Amino acid sequence: MDHFIYRNGILHAEDVALPDIAAAVGTPFYVYSAATLTRHFRVFDEALEGMDHLVCYAMKANSNLAVLKLLADQGAGMDVVSSGEYLRAKAVGVPGDKIVFSGVGKTREEMELVIKGGIRQFNVESEPELYLLSKVASELGATVPITVRVNPDVDAKTHAKIATGKSENKFGIPIAKARAVYAEAAKLPGIEVVGIDVHIGSQLTDLTPYRTAFEKVKELTLELRADGHDIRRLDLGGGLGIPYERSNEAPPLPMEYGQVVRETVGDLGCEIEIEPGRLIAGNAGLMVSSVIYRKNGEGRDFLILDAAMNDLIRPAMYEAHHDIVPVIEPLAAAEQTPVDIVGPVCESGDTFAKQRNLPHMGDGDLIAFRSAGAYGAVMASEYNSRPLIPEVLVMGDQFAVIRARPTFEEMLNRDKIPEWLQN
Repeated sequence: MDHFIYRNGILHAEDVALPDIAAAVGTPFYVYSAATLTRHFRVFDEALEGMDHLVCYAMKANSNLAVLKLLADQGAGMDVVSSGEYLRAKAVGVPGDKIVFSGVGKTREEMELVIKGGIRQFNVESEPELYLLSKVASELGATVPITVRVNPDVDAKTHAKIATGKSENKFGIPIAKARAVYAEAAKLPGIEVVGIDVHIGSQLTDLTPYRTAFEKVKELTLELRADGHDIRRLDLGGGLGIPYERSNEAPPLPMEYGQVVRETVGDLGCEIEIEPGRLIAGNAGLMVSSVIYRKNGEGRDFLILDAAMNDLIRPAMYEAHHDIVPVIEPLAAAEQTPVDIVGPVCESGDTFAKQRNLPHMGDGDLIAFRSAGAYGAVMASEYNSRPLIPEVLVMGDQFAVIRARPTFEEMLNRDKIPEWLQN
Protein backbone atom coordinates (compact mmCIF):
# COMPACT_ATOMS: atom_id res chain seq x y z
CA MET A 1 0.00 0.00 0.00
CA ASP A 2 1.14 3.56 -0.69
CA HIS A 3 -0.33 7.04 -0.50
CA PHE A 4 -0.06 8.03 -4.17
CA ILE A 5 -3.57 8.15 -5.64
CA TYR A 6 -5.58 10.02 -8.26
CA ARG A 7 -7.97 12.62 -6.91
CA ASN A 8 -10.21 14.53 -9.28
CA GLY A 9 -8.08 13.23 -12.13
CA ILE A 10 -4.72 14.37 -10.69
CA LEU A 11 -2.10 12.14 -9.08
CA HIS A 12 -1.46 13.17 -5.47
CA ALA A 13 1.20 12.39 -2.89
CA GLU A 14 -0.99 12.13 0.21
CA ASP A 15 -2.95 15.42 0.05
CA VAL A 16 -0.58 17.28 -2.29
CA ALA A 17 -1.15 17.42 -6.05
CA LEU A 18 2.02 16.53 -7.94
CA PRO A 19 1.65 19.43 -10.41
CA ASP A 20 1.89 21.80 -7.43
CA ILE A 21 5.25 20.32 -6.47
CA ALA A 22 6.41 20.45 -10.10
CA ALA A 23 5.50 24.13 -10.27
CA ALA A 24 7.50 24.84 -7.11
CA VAL A 25 10.68 22.82 -7.71
CA GLY A 26 10.71 21.99 -11.43
CA THR A 27 11.14 18.57 -12.96
CA PRO A 28 12.46 15.98 -12.58
CA PHE A 29 12.18 15.39 -8.83
CA TYR A 30 11.73 12.64 -6.25
CA VAL A 31 8.81 12.79 -3.84
CA TYR A 32 8.38 10.63 -0.72
CA SER A 33 5.29 9.98 1.38
CA ALA A 34 5.83 10.21 5.13
CA ALA A 35 2.66 8.19 5.76
CA THR A 36 3.89 5.33 3.57
CA LEU A 37 7.36 5.27 5.13
CA THR A 38 5.85 5.20 8.60
CA ARG A 39 3.34 2.49 7.73
CA HIS A 40 5.95 0.23 6.14
CA PHE A 41 8.22 0.46 9.19
CA ARG A 42 5.34 -0.34 11.50
CA VAL A 43 4.21 -3.44 9.58
CA PHE A 44 7.73 -4.87 9.88
CA ASP A 45 7.88 -4.03 13.57
CA GLU A 46 4.48 -5.64 14.12
CA ALA A 47 5.53 -8.74 12.16
CA LEU A 48 7.97 -9.59 14.98
CA GLU A 49 5.70 -8.52 17.83
CA GLY A 50 6.20 -10.65 20.92
CA MET A 51 9.81 -11.44 20.04
CA ASP A 52 12.81 -9.52 21.34
CA HIS A 53 13.74 -7.64 18.18
CA LEU A 54 15.06 -4.49 16.51
CA VAL A 55 14.18 -3.30 13.01
CA CYS A 56 17.28 -1.61 11.61
CA TYR A 57 16.48 0.35 8.45
CA ALA A 58 19.02 -0.40 5.70
CA MET A 59 19.77 3.18 4.79
CA LYS A 60 21.57 2.34 1.57
CA ALA A 61 18.06 2.22 0.08
CA ASN A 62 17.44 5.92 0.80
CA SER A 63 19.70 7.89 3.13
CA ASN A 64 18.14 11.35 3.05
CA LEU A 65 18.35 12.84 6.55
CA ALA A 66 14.64 13.66 6.62
CA VAL A 67 13.75 10.06 5.81
CA LEU A 68 16.14 8.82 8.50
CA LYS A 69 14.74 11.23 11.09
CA LEU A 70 11.18 10.15 10.29
CA LEU A 71 12.06 6.47 10.79
CA ALA A 72 14.26 7.10 13.83
CA ASP A 73 11.31 8.85 15.48
CA GLN A 74 9.35 5.61 14.99
CA GLY A 75 12.02 3.68 16.90
CA ALA A 76 14.03 2.32 13.98
CA GLY A 77 17.64 1.32 14.34
CA MET A 78 19.96 1.77 11.37
CA ASP A 79 22.03 -0.61 9.26
CA VAL A 80 25.01 1.28 7.80
CA VAL A 81 27.79 0.31 5.40
CA SER A 82 30.14 3.32 5.48
CA SER A 83 31.43 6.15 7.62
CA GLY A 84 29.14 8.54 5.77
CA GLU A 85 26.06 6.47 6.52
CA TYR A 86 27.12 6.13 10.16
CA LEU A 87 27.45 9.90 10.47
CA ARG A 88 24.05 10.35 8.84
CA ALA A 89 22.48 8.07 11.45
CA LYS A 90 24.18 9.95 14.27
CA ALA A 91 23.18 13.30 12.73
CA VAL A 92 19.48 12.49 13.19
CA GLY A 93 19.97 11.32 16.76
CA VAL A 94 20.19 7.55 16.41
CA PRO A 95 22.26 6.26 19.36
CA GLY A 96 25.22 4.03 18.69
CA ASP A 97 23.58 1.07 20.39
CA LYS A 98 20.92 1.05 17.66
CA ILE A 99 23.37 1.15 14.72
CA VAL A 100 24.68 -2.00 13.03
CA PHE A 101 27.80 -1.66 10.84
CA SER A 102 27.77 -3.99 7.82
CA GLY A 103 29.81 -4.04 4.60
CA VAL A 104 32.60 -6.12 3.08
CA GLY A 105 35.38 -3.50 3.06
CA LYS A 106 35.50 -1.71 6.41
CA THR A 107 38.67 0.38 6.76
CA ARG A 108 40.77 1.17 9.82
CA GLU A 109 39.51 4.77 9.71
CA GLU A 110 35.90 3.62 9.66
CA MET A 111 36.47 1.22 12.54
CA GLU A 112 38.08 3.94 14.66
CA LEU A 113 35.25 6.39 13.96
CA VAL A 114 32.54 3.87 14.81
CA ILE A 115 34.20 2.48 17.94
CA LYS A 116 34.70 5.98 19.32
CA GLY A 117 31.14 7.03 18.41
CA GLY A 118 29.45 3.89 19.72
CA ILE A 119 28.06 0.88 17.88
CA ARG A 120 25.60 -1.92 18.50
CA GLN A 121 27.73 -4.44 16.62
CA PHE A 122 30.06 -5.01 13.70
CA ASN A 123 28.88 -7.61 11.20
CA VAL A 124 32.28 -9.11 10.35
CA GLU A 125 32.66 -10.34 6.76
CA SER A 126 36.12 -11.95 6.67
CA GLU A 127 39.05 -13.15 8.77
CA PRO A 128 41.30 -10.23 7.74
CA GLU A 129 38.58 -7.81 8.85
CA LEU A 130 38.27 -9.67 12.15
CA TYR A 131 42.00 -9.37 12.85
CA LEU A 132 42.10 -5.68 11.97
CA LEU A 133 39.04 -4.96 14.11
CA SER A 134 40.68 -6.70 17.06
CA LYS A 135 43.83 -4.64 16.57
CA VAL A 136 41.97 -1.33 16.29
CA ALA A 137 39.71 -2.05 19.26
CA SER A 138 42.70 -3.05 21.41
CA GLU A 139 44.58 0.10 20.50
CA LEU A 140 41.55 2.13 21.60
CA GLY A 141 41.13 0.14 24.80
CA ALA A 142 37.68 -1.01 23.70
CA THR A 143 35.78 -4.27 23.36
CA VAL A 144 33.37 -4.37 20.43
CA PRO A 145 30.39 -6.69 19.92
CA ILE A 146 30.49 -8.70 16.71
CA THR A 147 28.50 -11.13 14.67
CA VAL A 148 30.11 -13.06 11.84
CA ARG A 149 28.30 -12.91 8.53
CA VAL A 150 27.98 -16.45 7.27
CA ASN A 151 27.36 -17.30 3.65
CA PRO A 152 24.83 -20.17 3.63
CA ASP A 153 25.15 -20.91 -0.11
CA VAL A 154 21.43 -20.38 -0.67
CA ASP A 155 20.06 -19.26 -4.02
CA ALA A 156 17.82 -16.26 -3.30
CA LYS A 157 16.24 -16.54 -6.77
CA THR A 158 16.72 -12.85 -7.45
CA HIS A 159 18.70 -10.76 -9.93
CA ALA A 160 22.35 -11.88 -10.12
CA LYS A 161 23.61 -8.39 -9.22
CA ILE A 162 21.70 -8.33 -5.93
CA ALA A 163 22.15 -11.95 -4.83
CA THR A 164 24.50 -12.13 -1.83
CA GLY A 165 24.13 -15.57 -0.26
CA LYS A 166 25.64 -17.97 -2.80
CA SER A 167 29.12 -19.42 -2.49
CA GLU A 168 30.43 -17.42 -5.47
CA ASN A 169 29.30 -14.09 -3.98
CA LYS A 170 31.82 -11.83 -2.23
CA PHE A 171 29.85 -11.64 1.00
CA GLY A 172 30.51 -13.35 4.30
CA ILE A 173 32.37 -16.47 5.43
CA PRO A 174 31.38 -19.91 4.11
CA ILE A 175 29.12 -21.47 6.69
CA ALA A 176 31.28 -24.59 6.68
CA LYS A 177 34.18 -22.50 8.06
CA ALA A 178 32.09 -20.66 10.63
CA ARG A 179 32.96 -22.74 13.71
CA ALA A 180 36.68 -22.29 13.09
CA VAL A 181 36.29 -18.55 12.59
CA TYR A 182 34.21 -18.19 15.76
CA ALA A 183 36.82 -20.16 17.70
CA GLU A 184 39.47 -17.73 16.46
CA ALA A 185 37.31 -14.70 17.27
CA ALA A 186 36.82 -15.90 20.86
CA LYS A 187 40.60 -15.77 21.41
CA LEU A 188 41.12 -12.25 20.09
CA PRO A 189 41.42 -9.20 22.35
CA GLY A 190 38.90 -6.42 21.93
CA ILE A 191 36.27 -8.78 20.45
CA GLU A 192 33.00 -9.94 22.02
CA VAL A 193 31.07 -12.55 20.05
CA VAL A 194 27.34 -11.88 20.42
CA GLY A 195 25.65 -13.53 17.46
CA ILE A 196 25.37 -14.59 13.83
CA ASP A 197 24.62 -12.52 10.73
CA VAL A 198 23.15 -13.70 7.42
CA HIS A 199 21.82 -11.85 4.38
CA ILE A 200 21.11 -13.70 1.14
CA GLY A 201 20.03 -10.98 -1.28
CA SER A 202 17.60 -8.24 -2.23
CA GLN A 203 14.17 -8.13 -3.88
CA LEU A 204 13.24 -11.66 -2.76
CA THR A 205 9.71 -12.66 -3.78
CA ASP A 206 9.74 -16.19 -2.34
CA LEU A 207 10.05 -17.10 1.34
CA THR A 208 11.59 -20.53 0.67
CA PRO A 209 15.22 -19.24 0.44
CA TYR A 210 14.73 -17.42 3.75
CA ARG A 211 13.47 -20.58 5.41
CA THR A 212 16.43 -22.58 4.10
CA ALA A 213 18.95 -19.97 5.24
CA PHE A 214 17.36 -19.50 8.66
CA GLU A 215 17.30 -23.27 9.26
CA LYS A 216 21.04 -23.34 8.56
CA VAL A 217 21.51 -20.45 10.98
CA LYS A 218 19.58 -22.35 13.65
CA GLU A 219 21.79 -25.40 13.21
CA LEU A 220 24.89 -23.23 13.43
CA THR A 221 23.57 -21.49 16.56
CA LEU A 222 23.21 -24.82 18.35
CA GLU A 223 26.68 -25.91 17.25
CA LEU A 224 28.31 -22.66 18.38
CA ARG A 225 26.56 -22.78 21.73
CA ALA A 226 27.85 -26.33 22.18
CA ASP A 227 31.32 -24.94 21.45
CA GLY A 228 30.87 -22.49 24.33
CA HIS A 229 29.88 -19.30 22.48
CA ASP A 230 27.14 -17.09 23.91
CA ILE A 231 25.02 -16.69 20.77
CA ARG A 232 22.24 -14.36 21.86
CA ARG A 233 21.58 -12.24 18.78
CA LEU A 234 20.64 -13.20 15.20
CA ASP A 235 20.91 -10.63 12.43
CA LEU A 236 18.74 -12.02 9.63
CA GLY A 237 19.34 -9.23 7.12
CA GLY A 238 16.64 -7.85 4.86
CA GLY A 239 15.82 -8.18 1.19
CA LEU A 240 12.06 -8.79 1.10
CA GLY A 241 10.81 -7.66 -2.29
CA ILE A 242 8.19 -5.13 -3.35
CA PRO A 243 5.66 -5.24 -6.22
CA TYR A 244 7.32 -3.18 -8.96
CA GLU A 245 4.70 -4.41 -11.42
CA ARG A 246 1.23 -3.95 -9.99
CA SER A 247 -0.23 -6.39 -12.48
CA ASN A 248 1.89 -9.21 -11.01
CA GLU A 249 1.26 -11.26 -7.91
CA ALA A 250 2.38 -9.38 -4.81
CA PRO A 251 5.49 -10.60 -2.94
CA PRO A 252 5.06 -12.11 0.55
CA LEU A 253 3.95 -9.75 3.30
CA PRO A 254 6.13 -8.84 6.28
CA MET A 255 3.73 -10.76 8.53
CA GLU A 256 4.38 -13.92 6.49
CA TYR A 257 8.12 -13.26 6.68
CA GLY A 258 7.80 -12.85 10.45
CA GLN A 259 6.06 -16.22 10.67
CA VAL A 260 9.02 -17.87 8.92
CA VAL A 261 11.33 -16.27 11.48
CA ARG A 262 9.19 -17.65 14.33
CA GLU A 263 9.05 -21.12 12.85
CA THR A 264 12.77 -21.43 12.17
CA VAL A 265 14.66 -19.53 14.89
CA GLY A 266 11.93 -18.31 17.20
CA ASP A 267 12.64 -20.95 19.87
CA LEU A 268 16.32 -20.10 20.31
CA GLY A 269 15.79 -17.26 22.77
CA CYS A 270 17.82 -14.86 20.61
CA GLU A 271 17.18 -11.21 19.96
CA ILE A 272 16.24 -10.86 16.30
CA GLU A 273 17.52 -8.05 14.09
CA ILE A 274 16.16 -7.47 10.61
CA GLU A 275 17.36 -4.87 8.11
CA PRO A 276 14.68 -3.96 5.56
CA GLY A 277 15.41 -1.10 3.20
CA ARG A 278 13.63 -1.51 -0.12
CA LEU A 279 10.33 -2.62 1.41
CA ILE A 280 10.22 0.42 3.67
CA ALA A 281 11.30 3.04 1.12
CA GLY A 282 10.60 1.61 -2.33
CA ASN A 283 6.87 2.19 -2.71
CA ALA A 284 7.09 5.31 -0.55
CA GLY A 285 8.56 7.33 -3.42
CA LEU A 286 7.95 8.47 -6.98
CA MET A 287 10.17 10.12 -9.55
CA VAL A 288 8.26 12.73 -11.52
CA SER A 289 9.47 13.91 -14.92
CA SER A 290 8.25 15.98 -17.87
CA VAL A 291 8.01 14.99 -21.50
CA ILE A 292 10.41 17.11 -23.58
CA TYR A 293 9.41 15.70 -26.95
CA ARG A 294 7.30 12.98 -28.49
CA LYS A 295 9.37 11.62 -31.37
CA ASN A 296 8.07 9.49 -34.22
CA GLY A 297 10.70 6.91 -35.11
CA GLU A 298 10.92 4.10 -37.63
CA GLY A 299 8.23 1.70 -36.50
CA ARG A 300 7.99 3.09 -32.96
CA ASP A 301 7.39 6.28 -31.04
CA PHE A 302 9.56 7.69 -28.27
CA LEU A 303 8.75 9.82 -25.23
CA ILE A 304 11.90 11.79 -24.48
CA LEU A 305 11.89 12.90 -20.83
CA ASP A 306 13.87 15.43 -18.83
CA ALA A 307 14.84 12.60 -16.43
CA ALA A 308 17.66 10.30 -17.43
CA MET A 309 19.57 7.19 -16.40
CA ASN A 310 21.76 9.29 -14.09
CA ASP A 311 18.62 10.20 -12.11
CA LEU A 312 17.17 6.66 -11.94
CA ILE A 313 19.73 4.04 -12.93
CA ARG A 314 17.85 0.87 -11.99
CA PRO A 315 16.41 0.18 -15.48
CA ALA A 316 19.83 0.62 -17.10
CA MET A 317 21.72 -1.35 -14.44
CA TYR A 318 19.28 -4.14 -13.60
CA GLU A 319 16.80 -4.10 -16.49
CA ALA A 320 14.41 -3.15 -13.70
CA HIS A 321 10.72 -2.47 -14.26
CA HIS A 322 8.94 0.57 -12.85
CA ASP A 323 5.28 1.20 -13.45
CA ILE A 324 5.06 4.54 -15.31
CA VAL A 325 1.85 6.54 -15.23
CA PRO A 326 0.60 9.96 -16.39
CA VAL A 327 0.18 12.49 -13.60
CA ILE A 328 -3.09 13.58 -15.19
CA GLU A 329 -5.39 10.57 -15.09
CA PRO A 330 -6.43 9.44 -18.56
CA LEU A 331 -10.05 8.84 -19.42
CA ALA A 332 -11.15 5.23 -19.09
CA ALA A 333 -11.82 5.11 -22.84
CA ALA A 334 -8.47 6.67 -23.81
CA GLU A 335 -6.60 4.64 -26.40
CA GLN A 336 -3.23 3.32 -25.26
CA THR A 337 -0.35 2.78 -27.65
CA PRO A 338 3.18 1.41 -27.14
CA VAL A 339 6.05 3.90 -26.75
CA ASP A 340 9.70 3.72 -25.74
CA ILE A 341 10.30 5.95 -22.70
CA VAL A 342 13.81 7.37 -22.79
CA GLY A 343 16.01 10.10 -21.37
CA PRO A 344 18.22 12.71 -23.07
CA VAL A 345 21.63 11.17 -22.22
CA CYS A 346 23.72 10.05 -25.19
CA GLU A 347 23.60 6.36 -24.28
CA SER A 348 21.34 3.68 -25.72
CA GLY A 349 21.11 2.41 -22.16
CA ASP A 350 19.29 5.62 -21.21
CA THR A 351 15.99 3.82 -21.71
CA PHE A 352 13.42 3.42 -18.96
CA ALA A 353 10.95 1.19 -20.81
CA LYS A 354 10.40 -0.24 -24.25
CA GLN A 355 7.02 -0.50 -25.94
CA ARG A 356 5.13 0.44 -22.78
CA ASN A 357 1.42 1.06 -23.37
CA LEU A 358 0.40 4.60 -22.42
CA PRO A 359 -2.31 7.04 -23.45
CA HIS A 360 -1.14 9.80 -25.76
CA MET A 361 1.30 12.14 -24.00
CA GLY A 362 3.06 15.13 -25.48
CA ASP A 363 5.46 17.96 -24.77
CA GLY A 364 5.27 19.23 -21.19
CA ASP A 365 3.07 16.45 -19.82
CA LEU A 366 4.04 15.11 -16.39
CA ILE A 367 4.82 11.43 -15.94
CA ALA A 368 5.48 9.50 -12.71
CA PHE A 369 7.69 6.48 -12.02
CA ARG A 370 6.25 4.39 -9.21
CA SER A 371 8.29 2.42 -6.65
CA ALA A 372 11.23 4.84 -6.93
CA GLY A 373 11.81 5.56 -3.24
CA ALA A 374 14.60 2.99 -2.87
CA TYR A 375 17.84 2.91 -4.87
CA GLY A 376 16.78 5.99 -6.79
CA ALA A 377 18.25 9.21 -5.46
CA VAL A 378 21.00 7.37 -3.55
CA MET A 379 22.36 5.88 -6.78
CA ALA A 380 22.03 9.04 -8.85
CA SER A 381 25.00 10.84 -10.40
CA GLU A 382 25.84 14.02 -12.26
CA TYR A 383 26.77 12.21 -15.47
CA ASN A 384 26.67 14.58 -18.47
CA SER A 385 27.01 17.41 -15.89
CA ARG A 386 23.33 17.05 -15.08
CA PRO A 387 22.48 18.34 -11.59
CA LEU A 388 21.15 15.90 -9.02
CA ILE A 389 17.39 16.27 -8.87
CA PRO A 390 15.49 17.57 -5.82
CA GLU A 391 14.00 15.34 -3.16
CA VAL A 392 10.69 16.32 -1.59
CA LEU A 393 8.92 14.93 1.48
CA VAL A 394 5.15 15.11 1.83
CA MET A 395 3.23 14.85 5.09
CA GLY A 396 -0.52 15.32 4.73
CA ASP A 397 -1.10 18.58 2.88
CA GLN A 398 2.46 19.86 3.47
CA PHE A 399 5.57 19.36 1.38
CA ALA A 400 9.17 20.42 1.81
CA VAL A 401 12.30 20.19 -0.29
CA ILE A 402 14.63 17.91 1.69
CA ARG A 403 17.49 18.11 -0.81
CA ALA A 404 17.67 20.97 -3.28
CA ARG A 405 18.82 20.78 -6.88
CA PRO A 406 22.37 22.20 -7.02
CA THR A 407 22.98 25.15 -9.31
CA PHE A 408 25.42 24.88 -12.19
CA GLU A 409 27.60 27.40 -10.39
CA GLU A 410 27.75 25.15 -7.32
CA MET A 411 28.70 22.21 -9.51
CA LEU A 412 31.43 24.12 -11.33
CA ASN A 413 32.87 25.53 -8.12
CA ARG A 414 33.65 22.03 -6.87
CA ASP A 415 36.30 21.69 -9.55
CA LYS A 416 39.66 23.44 -9.13
CA ILE A 417 41.98 24.39 -11.98
CA PRO A 418 45.63 24.23 -10.84
CA GLU A 419 47.64 27.44 -11.03
CA TRP A 420 49.98 25.98 -13.62
CA LEU A 421 47.02 25.63 -16.04
CA GLN A 422 45.61 29.11 -15.48
CA ASN A 423 48.24 30.92 -17.54
